[in-house]
Amino acid sequence: MTVRKLLALVGALFGGAMFNIVIAAPTINNAALSNEANGTNWAAYGRTFSEQRYSPLKQINAENVSRLGLAWAYDLPDVNFSTTAPLAVDGVIYFSPGISEVRAVTATSGKLLWRYDPEVAKVAPQKLRAGWGSRGLAYWEGKVYLGSRDGRLIAINAKTGKPIWSVMTVEANDHRYITGAPRVFNGKVIIGHGGADVGATRGYVTAYDGKTGKQLWRFFTVPGDPAKGFEDKTQEMAAKTWKGEWWKHGGGGTVWNAMTYDPQFNRIYLGTGNGAPWNQKIRSPGGGDNLFLCAIVALNADTGEYVWHYQTNPGETWDYNSAMDIVLADLVIDGKPRQVITHAPKNGFFYVIDRATGKLISAEKFTKVTWAERIDLSTGRPVETPNARYEAGETLIWPGMIGGHNMQPMSYNPGTGLVYLPTIDLPGYYNDKGIDMANWKHSKELGWGAGLNDVNEDTPMNMGGSSLQAWDPVKQKAVWSVPTPGVMNGGTITTAGNLVFQGQIDGKFIAYAADSGKRLWSFDAANAVLAPPITFSVGKKQYVSVITGNSGAPSILGSPQAQYGWQARVNVRRLLTFALDGERQMSAAAAPAQIVPLDDPQFKIDTVLAEKGKTMFLEKYCVACHGFSAIAAGGAPDLRASALALSAPAFEQVVRNGILQAKGMPRYAELSDADLNSLFHYLRSRARESLAAAKAVK
Repeated sequence: MTVRKLLALVGALFGGAMFNIVIAAPTINNAALSNEANGTNWAAYGRTFSEQRYSPLKQINAENVSRLGLAWAYDLPDVNFSTTAPLAVDGVIYFSPGISEVRAVTATSGKLLWRYDPEVAKVAPQKLRAGWGSRGLAYWEGKVYLGSRDGRLIAINAKTGKPIWSVMTVEANDHRYITGAPRVFNGKVIIGHGGADVGATRGYVTAYDGKTGKQLWRFFTVPGDPAKGFEDKTQEMAAKTWKGEWWKHGGGGTVWNAMTYDPQFNRIYLGTGNGAPWNQKIRSPGGGDNLFLCAIVALNADTGEYVWHYQTNPGETWDYNSAMDIVLADLVIDGKPRQVITHAPKNGFFYVIDRATGKLISAEKFTKVTWAERIDLSTGRPVETPNARYEAGETLIWPGMIGGHNMQPMSYNPGTGLVYLPTIDLPGYYNDKGIDMANWKHSKELGWGAGLNDVNEDTPMNMGGSSLQAWDPVKQKAVWSVPTPGVMNGGTITTAGNLVFQGQIDGKFIAYAADSGKRLWSFDAANAVLAPPITFSVGKKQYVSVITGNSGAPSILGSPQAQYGWQARVNVRRLLTFALDGERQMSAAAAPAQIVPLDDPQFKIDTVLAEKGKTMFLEKYCVACHGFSAIAAGGAPDLRASALALSAPAFEQVVRNGILQAKGMPRYAELSDADLNSLFHYLRSRARESLAAAKAVK
């Protein structure tokens, strides 16, 4: 009998009164996050340091998953953003809905324990324009760590919800914001940021002391102005791969999502983002690899010093990036055990990379790819196709800027040897005809910053698709694949019970057999399910939890996502938790329904103003929440059907005066009367066009 069980028995016999026994909760530290065998907690974004999103729990398994039922549901009627990954530690679930909030609920009942709001709208309201919510949190020795939208890293007492310390990780009034989950290791917490799409941004990551918040080291992912001197020899080396005056554009390379700690080598692997701007002809005229864009960069975890890098897209120019999850695994390749990284970035190739050296082992296409023929294994570089870089001024290639795999994480099951990969099949159109490359500048305000011609057009419903693939990383091929609705699907987890869980845009939460892909169980979640699920145990019972709702990238995919009928102000988001033989019912839920645009027949639309408003709708990044062509997909209200967008005075109060800032709608104080009028005419034109199109179909 263990000491823990003995103390529990003694406590039960005496009621705890005589001895006043308190059993300490297990500590979440390096040992806990390295332990693949204990599935009690889900204490990190990827559960453990490996980021495999694999659980050894098997109480729920392929044979009995048909008995899975709802244990409880926690409604989130007051939040816009809900694609966050929860954590579960010692019977408490921590998650970050809305605008960088953190909530803690009991894992067995969903009772709210505490709620912390960093009040981003008060601290830095301009950062609301980034348009996405938090993707996750970190946990370490009784503290929950949050990266807030406005750029703060905040340590929160896990029991009370009170902040312990807070540091601002970005510069005042810059374009940086945080949506990704921090990572913790060796008593340190590391955080990156986004911003390369919306302004002149130079990427970096920063490590802080987990107890005090003291900055320990910082690594820049792209070099700065040579005239100011380089921070280290690595920056000097990277600068040799750039041309022109790249620093005036920021450069990009932000680490907005993927960071993986490797205890075997005491390294942190960074997944870096795209260029700022996307268009390399502007950013680095004359070419160059532009290190460390679109790369995995290995750093010494103690010092932040560079160790090695592997670049998936040298000189990237498509908004491709390597910010997708970096998963560690031990594989047998050519009869030899190898410690590897598996990685499926936006560009459509699945990479297997040696963790010790950073050398490429293999790379194959996992979705439709036309920008490159293959990856040359001798050099590790892609063999690009003609006009892939839109040398002729425009091109249509696969994948597009959404990528062949986006932020929804994949998972790896060491039992089956397969990676479960949310896959996208969608092209992208790139056009820079007529742009003055020499004089192009980022907007001073946070907004669209691609360096390409504006394309605020709806995505045709038949333009692409998606699937869940079981990918063999050794043989580099799909073992099974199932189509999924829409052009984006949810993140995955896999378990020792021979299961894979994934949500879908149509509101289904599904369990598959991990070995065969057979659909074993499905739950109607009454909203899109794009967040990654988790599984954990309390006492002797295993649970599965997932958050519902649609936000972020799906909003810019237009009709292919909006067709499922989820509406931001109608369909409630929820945290759902399941267990075997669960019998709880959700509160009444509105059925999905297509929006009906509102029109004022007396209003006369000025087509010139409407066209100006169309451009502004993209440039001000309205599309991030409200969708291309103003077709929203459930993450924010569809403005074609908004009563506020029927009244010019009400429209001004919301857009320029910011009366809804607290609810996540940013204020655009810089807009002139003419700007507002143009946007108003554009939205009225879109509503009328949509009504006419619907009438024509009937």
